[in-house]
Amino acid sequence: MGCCTSSAFKGLNSGFKTHLGQNNNHSQPHSPNGTDSSATATATAAVAGTGGVSVFSEFSLADLKAATSNFSSEFIVSESGEKAPNVVYKGRLQNQNNRRWIAIKKFTKLAWPDPQQFAEEAKGVGKLRHKRLANLIGYCCDGDERLLVAEYMPNDTLAKHLFHWENQTIEWAMRLRVALSIAEALDYCSTEGRPLYHDLNAYRVLFDENGDPRLSCFGLMKNSRDGRSYSTNLAYTPPEYLRNGRVTPESVVFSFGTVLLDLLSGKHIPPSHALDMIRGKNILLLMDSHLEGNFSTEEATVVFELASRCLQYEPRERPNTKDLVATLVPLKVKPEVPSYMMLGIPKHEEAPPTPQHPLSPMGDACSRMDLTAIHQILVMTHYKDDEGTNELSFQEWTQQMRDMLEARKRGDLAFRDKDFKTAIDCYSQFIDVGTMVSPTVYARRSLCHLLCDQPDAALRDAMQAQCVYPDWSTAFYMQAVALAKLDMHKDAADMLNEAATLEDKKQRGGRGS
Repeated sequence: MGCCTSSAFKGLNSGFKTHLGQNNNHSQPHSPNGTDSSATATATAAVAGTGGVSVFSEFSLADLKAATSNFSSEFIVSESGEKAPNVVYKGRLQNQNNRRWIAIKKFTKLAWPDPQQFAEEAKGVGKLRHKRLANLIGYCCDGDERLLVAEYMPNDTLAKHLFHWENQTIEWAMRLRVALSIAEALDYCSTEGRPLYHDLNAYRVLFDENGDPRLSCFGLMKNSRDGRSYSTNLAYTPPEYLRNGRVTPESVVFSFGTVLLDLLSGKHIPPSHALDMIRGKNILLLMDSHLEGNFSTEEATVVFELASRCLQYEPRERPNTKDLVATLVPLKVKPEVPSYMMLGIPKHEEAPPTPQHPLSPMGDACSRMDLTAIHQILVMTHYKDDEGTNELSFQEWTQQMRDMLEARKRGDLAFRDKDFKTAIDCYSQFIDVGTMVSPTVYARRSLCHLLCDQPDAALRDAMQAQCVYPDWSTAFYMQAVALAKLDMHKDAADMLNEAATLEDKKQRGGRGS
């Protein structure tokens, strides 16, 4: 999951101040009111289910046109190409510091006539962050254009690997991994209050750069405000949807059952046909012949029976998402084998970018993740970088400053003596009062969190330090270390580069350190 990269983060300080609570009033591969298209993004931060932080942004239409060569047909990744009712493109952001690949779903004209409603729906989905989702990272409303922007998944869909494979079919262990991953994604969405998924099928299951299965976020929004929730053949839709046209959490479980049938059979079999085999308990007739018997009959029977429960005619008789996960977790096999090996695709390796500027001692320590060296530098630097970040009235000084500064002093002593838990408590007392905001305190508490094995909290504090002092390289360096601790190495490298750039600017006369 991607975290906010340095380039994206740098322009988003106002959004982060509010969201993070600063006390100075802070389908296929993705593979509000009229918007000012000249503004690249306003954003809010969302805490990620994967342990990091990602940014949900409002993109300009100009950015998305540039990313797709003006929505060229060469960038279409939808299965039906330009004939699809809502076309999905892949694109590459053109920002010099952030050239990540993205997926863009372009809705038909007037699919969502009310821009405010579209934006609110998109923001709701954008709050979701999970390693089993291809996460939604933004949207665009411009005139009558409505677009969603998501993480791009480069290794095709489950449909491609199951139904249209060229070199090898998906092995049994990988099919079980896909089933569990999608169940976990649905359970997460349900837990987060977004239990409805529209038109769940094998085309909605995507594979990321490591070959791990992800559920497309595009299915969490309907194709139009008043449109159908199922665009596929009605033979695959839940029976209650045919009766009343409504999607319910139980309908989603029914659709999950059809995906289980796909995984078992290697074919897109209408549930009505499969039910005949299920009733006859003829599991071998249902199984994909291309597996050539390389599967566990016991495991297949569990999946077979789970599919049968999901496809029950009466919605109340179907399992819920927690039941799905509980049933599939015991079937984990080959957990040590990476997904890319099971899929038969090359291992994704991306060399970290080389820093564009020489690193300072702080930068060097952060690049090596040498927390002891970082601690020594922060102790030596003291509070020289806080100058100008606070303007206090005499009244505020007399009423609160003595207690605040005493809390900070206790924190500094604990920090110097490497009593990091006490330092966290004291610095938290200082921060919670809110009269005085210190980027150095946030940086110090961030390091304390790292030394206490709390990288999530460390990242939040480093981001807060940046909110207080947007061009402070130390804030970026601390984010880089926290991101690396969260195994988000590409974002960490980007953040390290951004910090080095800021230091270079300072040496040429700008403010930052």
